Amino acid sequence: MPEFLLKRWHGYHLFAIFSVAVIFIGILTVYQWGLGLLGFFCLTILLVYTVQARNSFKKDIEQYISTLSYRVNKAGEEVVTKLPVGMVLYNEDKVIQWANHLVMSIIEEECIGQPISKIDNDLYDAIETEQREKVIQIGENVFRVVFRHEERLIYFFDITEETKVKKLYEKEQTVIAIIYLDNYDEVTQGLEDQIRSKLMSQVTSILNRWSKEHGVFLRRTSSDRFFAILRQEMLEELEDTKFDLLDEIREATAREKIPITLSIGVGSGQGSLQELGALAQSSLDLALGRGGDQVAIKQKNGKVRFYGGKSNAVEKRTRVRARVISHAIRDFILESDRVMIMGHISPDMDAIGASIGVLKLAELNGKEGYIILDPTNISRDVRKLMEEVEKHDRLWAHFITPDEALEELTPNTLLVVVDTHKPSLVIEPRLLDKIDRVIVLDHHRRGEEFIDEAVLVYMEPYASSTAELVTELLEYQPKQTKLDLLEATALLAGIIVDTKSFAVRTGSRTFDAASFLRSQGADTNLVQNLLKQDLDQYIKRSRLIESAQIYRNGVAIAKGNPNEVCSQVLIAQAADTLLSMNGVVASFVISKRKDGAISISARSLGDVNVQLIMERLNGGGHLSNAATQLGDVTLDEAEKLLMEKIDEYIEGGKEE
Repeated sequence: MPEFLLKRWHGYHLFAIFSVAVIFIGILTVYQWGLGLLGFFCLTILLVYTVQARNSFKKDIEQYISTLSYRVNKAGEEVVTKLPVGMVLYNEDKVIQWANHLVMSIIEEECIGQPISKIDNDLYDAIETEQREKVIQIGENVFRVVFRHEERLIYFFDITEETKVKKLYEKEQTVIAIIYLDNYDEVTQGLEDQIRSKLMSQVTSILNRWSKEHGVFLRRTSSDRFFAILRQEMLEELEDTKFDLLDEIREATAREKIPITLSIGVGSGQGSLQELGALAQSSLDLALGRGGDQVAIKQKNGKVRFYGGKSNAVEKRTRVRARVISHAIRDFILESDRVMIMGHISPDMDAIGASIGVLKLAELNGKEGYIILDPTNISRDVRKLMEEVEKHDRLWAHFITPDEALEELTPNTLLVVVDTHKPSLVIEPRLLDKIDRVIVLDHHRRGEEFIDEAVLVYMEPYASSTAELVTELLEYQPKQTKLDLLEATALLAGIIVDTKSFAVRTGSRTFDAASFLRSQGADTNLVQNLLKQDLDQYIKRSRLIESAQIYRNGVAIAKGNPNEVCSQVLIAQAADTLLSMNGVVASFVISKRKDGAISISARSLGDVNVQLIMERLNGGGHLSNAATQLGDVTLDEAEKLLMEKIDEYIEGGKEE
């Protein structure tokens, strides 16, 4: 117990004795005045001692408080000046009024009276936007900055070591990859065992050398599949090389006249080994759905990065999958009471032709089918086709509007989505939520956005069109298929439009499908009439082409008039025409559409992957044929964005 508290206790004790003594002496004086006088004398001495004790106690407590106050102030000064936390006070003009030693040591120069941006440029913006916390880097140190806007006070907490540990943890995270030889079975069919063994030995040798160079654990699980384990740090190194392994495998096998391409699915990020394995398989499916010859890296948060995709998808010679899919679709149709068929917004000839083909599939299996079409949102060539359909009473009866489709739904309805796999692009997105069983038929390279939980997906990027895929499905129906003239012509028109009259993305199976349709009575003269252009449309297209300029490396960009509206078909035709010009390896046409959006249509000869460029603008398509739509931007802003993405693509090595 402190000494002054002991004295305080003694003072209270003496006061009690004094009180008792006064009472006792008062009684004694009444009876014995002599003894009373003696008692009062003693009491006076006691009173003097008590006063002295009280004064001593008061002096001691004042001294103690003074000492304690000094120590508290001293400790506060030590905290403010020497604690490893930076502190800055600023005025209303964002000018530094005071800073402690840590802040002064950070910037290594006088900052009092200087603007807050003297420390870091981001601090001013953070104060303006009233952020509560922010992480900044000053030199080699990283700080978590906490703002107290009411007091105009900023704290700086050094988290450099914490950041280093976090980065080290992230670099050491496990990554799982699945490596797949896209077309191994296709290209080795019919080869002699010696040649096949030599080819596989060459591929395996390249993969083993690659794994040793980058510290990757690699094991072969089947003739065309490998399993790899690596760390996040190694994955970042591989991303820096843009996965040049893809080029090495493709070029090495091409020299043997047996080109093999590679696809890699990667699962990365925080998660269990089971989750990373599932991400790797999902990434591989995504890479294969985009045509193969590329790497897809998927994280647990859903973000995906792509590398490669420099070559077109290789056409599969065997039709086994087409036959299996045809029978599977037949089973789904037989289990349903009706079939709804839907393409993308502003459907083109391919979407309508494929829809009519799927309608025939439903008819062959004895089920009622309906094609969903918004008559207010169709192009000129599709409108011509619909005029022919209106004359065809049986076919016209199966076209309904989106609102009518919602009314006709039953619990056992089957929905078939053609020529797109993105929920945001379908004619009526509400149908995807209301119908449990959805089939996707598409020929585009798969993007990140995809229809969830489809019961069957048939996506072949090698195919010229969805109409080609549907034609093959019709050929493998158990019942003998007999198309009438308009049905066969609509399917053939879809193929002709998407192949630019068999000039691009045309394989042997494309001609086989066209031959089948021709044997079913497809009218090529009617196709030409449907695809005829109006004079005013031709003039509009010519004006678009006239505005073209070569941007860089043979890339042509044409921009329409801000006051002129062009259809999607017209924009695409202008891009096709530009591509036929000397010195043009890729063409981009930008124009305003009827709905107010800015459309960009992209074409290339194969050297430039326009799909990757359009995906950076939230679009998609094929390596040589892609597009996107932008909202809330002007033509000039769209052109600037496009140039930025072209620059990123060219300067980034064409593969990111």
